[in-house]
Amino acid sequence: MDLNAIWAQIESEFVKYGLMVVGALILWIVGRWLISLVLKVVRKSLKVRSADPTLQQYVASIAGVALNILLIIAILSQFGINTTSFAALVAATGFAIGTAWGGLLAHFAAGAFLLVLRPFKVGDFIVAAGTSGTVEVIGLFSTTLITADGIRTYVGNNKIFSDNIQNISSATIRRVDRSMQLAHNVNIDDTIARLKSSLESAPGVLKTPPPEVWVMDFTLAGPLLAVRPYCNPADYWNVYAATNDVIRTVAEQASLPPPLMGYTLRPD
Repeated sequence: MDLNAIWAQIESEFVKYGLMVVGALILWIVGRWLISLVLKVVRKSLKVRSADPTLQQYVASIAGVALNILLIIAILSQFGINTTSFAALVAATGFAIGTAWGGLLAHFAAGAFLLVLRPFKVGDFIVAAGTSGTVEVIGLFSTTLITADGIRTYVGNNKIFSDNIQNISSATIRRVDRSMQLAHNVNIDDTIARLKSSLESAPGVLKTPPPEVWVMDFTLAGPLLAVRPYCNPADYWNVYAATNDVIRTVAEQASLPPPLMGYTLRPD
């Protein structure tokens, strides 16, 4: 047995595969840098063309996935792997995964429809799939919402697309619905006048249309007033709180007696 010949062969193979590994590593580093550069150019190009932020994010996500797959195929080709066969394998694997995980494809398709139909865009405050919040990202498979209390929530695109969608930001004005329970012996007209006057000067309440205050119902405790000021969508919660303060202040200033079943504040 010629040990020198064996060692020479091992050394030759080691150098051969070592160079392959080094080449693959260099290709990975350069490839990732080029991908980040291409994505940056794509985002900048879309931004210069004043493309919608939703479209920018969606196109960048698709381009990133496609370029990374091409990079992996290029690296495998460095090791002598037949990329044609690999591409066929990827396609077959994708079909198998798509069959098994049909829900992911449904989320992907729903994301495309959301982008085309545009029921909302990035920055809009929406209520969809049982969740309310500001749209941060419309991704390939899910939409990211930031709820009013600052929680980042990921909701599947198909779940949003197949449910009712309320786009709060698309409204020009919003109405705050509150109510005030009165006792039987309270002067209703005077109370309504006081509420309207206070609401008109409350911060965030619109002058047009003017605040509405009227008798909504008669309960065992006494008359129930509907208290409904209008505001801009961005001021909704501030006006909501201000309306509660107005109801409390009017009750205190007019020395209104508590209703038979207790003084209550509740939404309509």
